[in-house]
Amino acid sequence: MNVTKAELIITAGNKNQFPEMTMPEVAFAGKSNVGKSSLINCLVNRKALARTSSQPGKTQTINFYGVQDRLRFVDLPGYGYAKVSKTEREKWGKLIEGYLTHRETLNDVILLIDIRHEVGSNDKMMYDWVAHYYNRVIVVATKADKINRSQIQKHVAMIKKGLNLRPQDMIIPFSAVTKQGKEEIWSVLDKVVEDFEQGEEI
Repeated sequence: MNVTKAELIITAGNKNQFPEMTMPEVAFAGKSNVGKSSLINCLVNRKALARTSSQPGKTQTINFYGVQDRLRFVDLPGYGYAKVSKTEREKWGKLIEGYLTHRETLNDVILLIDIRHEVGSNDKMMYDWVAHYYNRVIVVATKADKINRSQIQKHVAMIKKGLNLRPQDMIIPFSAVTKQGKEEIWSVLDKVVEDFEQGEEI
């Protein structure tokens, strides 16, 4: 998709604020500071549509972005940041769970994992949860520019094993700096839009 229009539709703190289900949605999940905002900005060719923050746990709402009036990106709050109070974490958890289990137009969940590190317990828990509800999980291994190119496949294999990915799941190495993986991710997203607009069941 040639993106010339991308906008923040709403920052939702509760389910009553979710926009109407009029187009396919793709949600972005990952632990705090894994690079969700950078990925979204890269995909829509914008520098600051999604706000990046050096403070983990900054996003405490579900942010809906409209892309070309044909697709929505949904930025979920980052998980696994200890300094956030237990009450706040539980509140986010209910908000995220409500969205992921009841949103009929949610087509795919993109799970972001830092390519440099072993899979954490929160990542595994999130993967298992999404895999329970969705036929496939798209894993984007972020910050690929931070390791040598020769090491990428080794780290991809480490993530596959750590998450115990199923055959239908996908893993795409990505760098917001070099744009590696951008086209591959868009080829998946274009198919989502195409299937929705052709009236295929989500």
